[in-house]
Amino acid sequence: MSSSILGPLKATKSLSKATVDQKWHLVDATDVILGRLASRTARILMGKHRATYTPHADTGDFVVVINARNIRLTGKKLQDKKYYHHSGYPGGLKVRPISRLMDRDAGEVIRLAVQRMLPKTKLGRKMIKKLKVYVGADHQHAAQDPQPLDVTTLL
Repeated sequence: MSSSILGPLKATKSLSKATVDQKWHLVDATDVILGRLASRTARILMGKHRATYTPHADTGDFVVVINARNIRLTGKKLQDKKYYHHSGYPGGLKVRPISRLMDRDAGEVIRLAVQRMLPKTKLGRKMIKKLKVYVGADHQHAAQDPQPLDVTTLL
C-alpha cells in the first residue's frame, strides 16, 4: 500500500551510530541537586534530547561533569542514604553510606546515579562510558571543546 487518501506513506528514519554527530557538553555540578543532574545527564547520554532519537542505537552525546564534590543532596539523604552491594556469597552484603562515598570519591556518586537511570543492556554499558566525571574544576577534555550546558533549565 504505497498511498492512501492521506498521501504517500513515509518511512521512519532510523539513525545508526555512524550517521550521528556526537557533541560534547560541559556541566558544572555546583549546587545542583543530584537526582535532577543524573536524570538530565542520562537523557543526554541516551540521545533523548534530539528529534532523531533511536532506541536501538547509541545516538547520545558526551557529558563532562565538573565540581562533583559540590553536588547538593536534599532532605536527610547525607545521613540516611546508603548504597548496597552483594558479593553473591553468604554474608556478602556491603553497605556504604553516601557521606563516606562523598568523602572518598564524589564522582562515583554521580556516576552511580546516572548509570542506574540508563538501560541495563549492552547499549547502556556503552552509554555510561560517555560520561566523564571530575571532582574538581579541571578536566582533560579541552581538546574536544565541550560546550557549557545548564542542566537546571533542561526539561
